Amino acid sequence: MAKHKLSETRIRTLNKAGIYSDGDGLFLRVRKEGSRQWFLIYKRAGKRTELGLGGYGFGTAPVSLALAREKAEVVRQRLARGDELSARKTFVDVMDDVIALKEKSFRNEKHKAQWSMTLREYAKPLHKRPIAEISRDDVVETLKPIWEKIPETADRLRMRIAAVMDHAKARGLYVGDNPADWRGGLKDMLPARQKLTRGHHAAVGYKELPVIMKRLRAAAGVSARAVEFAALTAARSGEVRGAVWPEIELDAALWTVPAARMKAARDHEVPLSERALTILRARQQQSTGDLVFEGGRNGRPISDTAMTKALRAAGGGDATLHGLRSSFRNWAGDMTDYPRDVAEAALAHVLKDKTEAAYRRGTALQKRRGLMEDWAQYCENKAR
Repeated sequence: MAKHKLSETRIRTLNKAGIYSDGDGLFLRVRKEGSRQWFLIYKRAGKRTELGLGGYGFGTAPVSLALAREKAEVVRQRLARGDELSARKTFVDVMDDVIALKEKSFRNEKHKAQWSMTLREYAKPLHKRPIAEISRDDVVETLKPIWEKIPETADRLRMRIAAVMDHAKARGLYVGDNPADWRGGLKDMLPARQKLTRGHHAAVGYKELPVIMKRLRAAAGVSARAVEFAALTAARSGEVRGAVWPEIELDAALWTVPAARMKAARDHEVPLSERALTILRARQQQSTGDLVFEGGRNGRPISDTAMTKALRAAGGGDATLHGLRSSFRNWAGDMTDYPRDVAEAALAHVLKDKTEAAYRRGTALQKRRGLMEDWAQYCENKAR
């Protein structure tokens, strides 16, 4: 079979969309919009495989004719040795390995769930494809249905597909540039991404919160109790959802959230108000396992979505669960004389000033106990 049919000079003059052979299975695909990609075609046991080798003349890592030939020869040598592992591995095989690694490194349960859900739900078109054959076209077709409808999710999906492909490259299962790299060619094949505006989490004004708390107290269901408890403790929703009974000391009115579940990666002691203890004692009577706020399935916590729905049903509008922490912080700053560092400690915030942090090694637990009881009284008495 003839080899080296193309030249750099000829490639630069190719203006018509089509597929051009360099010989021995190496091809250059020219698209209508002008982008150009190298790929190698080979057959084993009657099965045709197309392997992407990168884009020509664009992106952060353009593949020249000489480099494309070099990459193709590496693949041919591997095939000659009988190495066909990459052709047998599918995207979902490698994806599962990457998800397992990510789940071990993430402390945040919500991040774990989002990583897995995004790839399992939105990357389905790639699941059964051999990892070695995935092209930029495949990635584009996977992203198109959600690219403009839910841009933030689409961009996260792209980054997570890229992580899977990087993993495959590191294991020698994929040769060529990452087909999910935005600057490597995708930006020329998809509409420009919408710029995302980042702001503060929508919060309930603390003056309106007592009415919402009253409605939550009147509502039945685990989700309403979990939201009320989150508001009373100024805790993050993930900390509340993952709370287990061994962390709770009812007699000492103390909840110790372990470092593994804290954003700051250190234990956080939460003094419990009388109303918070009442919620816990009622939950204990109904408990069938370790989880304090168990959802509809045994051994699974109440979902973030269910808590958000309960908050909004009680009149929270578009407020987020995280915004309840802002409600507490604004109340503490506007309506009390408690020192700033006491309120910050209640939120488990790490002091950015290293000098101040060095002097404030304690957790101000006793002062925070008074603060949280005053907060609970405010939430309850103002609604009467």
